[in-house]
Amino acid sequence: MSLPRVRLGLDLYPVESSWGDLRDVAVRADALGYESLWTWDHLYGHDNPRQTIFEGWTSIAAIGALTSRARVGLLVGANTLRNPAIVAKMAVTLDHITGGRAVLGLGSGWRPREHRDHGIAFGSRPGERLIWLGEALQLIRGLLRGETVSSPPGGHYAFVDASHRPLPVGGPGKLPILIGGGGERRTLPVVAAYADIWHHRGSVRSLREKLEVLHEACGAIGRDPAEIELAFGPQVVIRSDALLALRTLESSYRRLGLVFNGDPDEAWFGEPQAIADRMFPYLELGFTHFVAGLPAPHDLETVDGLMEVQQLLAHA
Repeated sequence: MSLPRVRLGLDLYPVESSWGDLRDVAVRADALGYESLWTWDHLYGHDNPRQTIFEGWTSIAAIGALTSRARVGLLVGANTLRNPAIVAKMAVTLDHITGGRAVLGLGSGWRPREHRDHGIAFGSRPGERLIWLGEALQLIRGLLRGETVSSPPGGHYAFVDASHRPLPVGGPGKLPILIGGGGERRTLPVVAAYADIWHHRGSVRSLREKLEVLHEACGAIGRDPAEIELAFGPQVVIRSDALLALRTLESSYRRLGLVFNGDPDEAWFGEPQAIADRMFPYLELGFTHFVAGLPAPHDLETVDGLMEVQQLLAHA
């Protein structure tokens, strides 16, 4: 069986980084041929107010203006942080800045401390935030299509006959929506209803199980699951020696005030062939968009090494 070509992306961690480093690695990756570039959407790094972190939409807009090929977006935007109208307007603005390369990444939001410290409503439970997310996506999709939209009675938002111009570069609704998360009861039905791209992490087994749930959710609404691009990817470190790769990985965790717990699905490390071998069964499952997590200091050896991984898979 021939496998589809893997599409490479980078999730550029904005924590404990300088803007110059973020800028330089994004420009390098774009020149190398990476197909997507992403960054975070948090007010704190790892729930630590003393860590430096840049704002997500501002950062990705600047990255979009500095690059020319890669799709750009947030992995993922926190729906709780902004009104959906603002999100729709920012996404279309980014789409025009980049000549049609924007992706609108959105999730329900999940870090309570940054919400509490800044007085932002977090909801009483995860299910409530997912209800907000579904409502937000319905409104956003309507705005991206050029429709006039109003909130449903009793909804979380209060839109009344809202309509936006300009529309996405590609035309009404032609701006892909990425949804992150794997909750089987609430998140995956939202993915089935609204996502052009689904992003999640985990083992091959866990993603296979969630993919089955997603297919069921698509079937319930009459949608072809093949319409949804599947994206995944842990943090990655590539070196010619596995022990050196592990030490580099552990050092990056320490820089963030964390400790790598050895979870093989949380981070991959080793030589290019080892990473290709790890990626192979995900490609067989249909996850063809690999987005590698890249903490600061942004590891250019890994950025280059992933291009070698792509070549190894192309000739597998």
